[in-house]
Amino acid sequence: MLTNLIIAHRGIHDNNKIPENSILAFKKALAKKLPIEFDIHITKDNKLVVFHDDNIKRMTNIDRNIQEMTLEEIKNIYLLDTKEKIPTLNEVLKLVNSKVLLDIEIKNTKKRDLIVNLLLEELNNYNGEVIIKSFNPIIMKKIKNRTNKYKLGLLLTNSSNSKILNKLYSTSLFLKYLKPDFLAVNKKMLNEKFYKKVKDKYLVFVWTIKNCDELNIYQNKYLSISYLCNNLY
Repeated sequence: MLTNLIIAHRGIHDNNKIPENSILAFKKALAKKLPIEFDIHITKDNKLVVFHDDNIKRMTNIDRNIQEMTLEEIKNIYLLDTKEKIPTLNEVLKLVNSKVLLDIEIKNTKKRDLIVNLLLEELNNYNGEVIIKSFNPIIMKKIKNRTNKYKLGLLLTNSSNSKILNKLYSTSLFLKYLKPDFLAVNKKMLNEKFYKKVKDKYLVFVWTIKNCDELNIYQNKYLSISYLCNNLY
């Protein structure tokens, strides 16, 4: 069951001694037996790495885009002032080894077919429970056309510059076309009207809960919902 889950968003991290989306952050989540959420990008040489931003500057102080870097270049860089490096998807799959559910977000890229092919190849020999989500409906549709093995979700937010697209993505006709298994909704967008509209048709995830008080509010207000959380541990 995917309802009433608390998911460690980018692992358990503090972006001080424990960087987000790092092997150490994922080990901390595994120790607490928590499902793990992380993001994947494709490199210049077509490798899948686990990192959130398009540009690595926030986490490395180096102003470069992942899609313009090779895996070898990336592997020579440390995250913040730690010994942690940007992991590959393969490294994370080997670490988790089916112990907890994985919630994989595919970041936007022009290499849509390739990132779908590479992800499905990587997951082919992985036996653990996996769900996949993206802001990009084209990417999700490509996966849906290839396999029904994974629960697929559409990320929704009202805080980006693409307000017209966000409104389109949340309409009944669009969702009927895409047929996602769940919606991952920005907490600023989630309200009782929207929740009532979708709760009987889709699983609903909310991101990102920052503390226990906020978690309690959402748990009391909405039923059958899952939570992507930071800083609860």
